[in-house]
Amino acid sequence: MELITSAQRNQLFDRLTHDAFHLELRDDYSVPGEGGPFERWKRGEVDNSFMEPWTDLVTRVTGSGKTMRRVRVVTQPHSPYIQWEYETAHVNEEAGEEVRWLPRNQLPEKMAFPVEHNDWWLFDDRSVAVGHFDDEGRFLGSEVIEDPSVVAECVRVRDLLWSLAIPHREYKP
Repeated sequence: MELITSAQRNQLFDRLTHDAFHLELRDDYSVPGEGGPFERWKRGEVDNSFMEPWTDLVTRVTGSGKTMRRVRVVTQPHSPYIQWEYETAHVNEEAGEEVRWLPRNQLPEKMAFPVEHNDWWLFDDRSVAVGHFDDEGRFLGSEVIEDPSVVAECVRVRDLLWSLAIPHREYKP
């Protein structure tokens, strides 16, 4: 399996024609670049400047008329990391990304996730960038899949979860 970096994955947004969708399934992300901001947040310090490269990308993509959407499937009560994501989600939304939340206990019975329960980005219903993590939760890279059957399954899951998930402004954990 060939993995691409986050920067290479972000280049896929330059080829986007209409929609990017992200599915998040983890309750904790040990992302080295966010360790400092997360630790500061736990001490009560608010500084979302670390998000600027991402929000600049979102603003550029959505400003050109394309959509970016995200569903976070979360366990309740929330882990500290998810609490932090909830408190910073307004930054994503202000940049133009739509964020929705789906409590894990509200998933349809026997819900099956494609691509081995990994997080993924779906680009224009044509390709999927599957996130891979090590045993300690560190992001290793994304695997790009263009197999029509895998993409179709991701489209089905996206449509189902998007219809069930609660918009960020309405979600009250």
